[in-house]
Amino acid sequence: MSIPIEKVKTDGFEMNFFRFGRGKKNLVVIPGLSIQSVMGASEQIAAAYDCFSDDFTVFVFDRRTDIPKNYTVKDMADDTAKALKKAGLDEVYLFGASQGGMIVLEIAADYPEIVKKAAVGSTTSNLADKWPPVLDEWLNLAEKKDKKGLYLAFGSKIYPLYFFERHKNALIAASETVTDDDLARFAVLTDGMRNFNITDSLKRIQCPTFVIGAYDDAVLDAQMTSEIAKQLEDREDFELFMYEGFGHAAFDTAPDYRERLYKFFVK
Repeated sequence: MSIPIEKVKTDGFEMNFFRFGRGKKNLVVIPGLSIQSVMGASEQIAAAYDCFSDDFTVFVFDRRTDIPKNYTVKDMADDTAKALKKAGLDEVYLFGASQGGMIVLEIAADYPEIVKKAAVGSTTSNLADKWPPVLDEWLNLAEKKDKKGLYLAFGSKIYPLYFFERHKNALIAASETVTDDDLARFAVLTDGMRNFNITDSLKRIQCPTFVIGAYDDAVLDAQMTSEIAKQLEDREDFELFMYEGFGHAAFDTAPDYRERLYKFFVK
């Protein structure tokens, strides 16, 4: 049975999401930056997070449907928090990877009343002082409407080489479905990270927090993960785990990634 895409309507915007699982606890997943919306991958995501299905109802939220220009990570977080409240979700278990992790950090700091536990992967608290050149490369390809080049450049940076080579043809095939609207959305979301810096606000996070990084991350490097850890490591409810050999998309490629998240959220 297919997973239906649902919609939250607030006074100012609409946001798509889907849900699966049958548990009493609510886990909200905020996806990272993607060339196309993950709403089209609901079945694959549900299969990947199957270990949560008995204990959690899992909600995967997209960005708002009408993304304005100059849309910052703070804006994304505020809109996501509004959507969660509108959907009646509070005291949620919150996970986000990459840009999704930045959004989770913002929500955990600014809306502590709705977050019971937070986990972030392959992310950073500060891009304002260290902007990765790869993001400009992606922006340039999106602006040139080089769909194949963008998908290949994106995949080659987030995945380990063996994984990228194995799935290269699938990435090329996916690039053929990209629309001009997808590219414009991607460009705005990418540029919206340019002045992101929440480092000084991390101390406001009140909930137990789990940070997962990767030593071989070619997008948001291990140093960026360590900068988050420095702000939270003196807390007894903080956990850190670093992968070797999996790169930025460890959240998709490390076989025990979801199991680690599950153990953090249920204990």
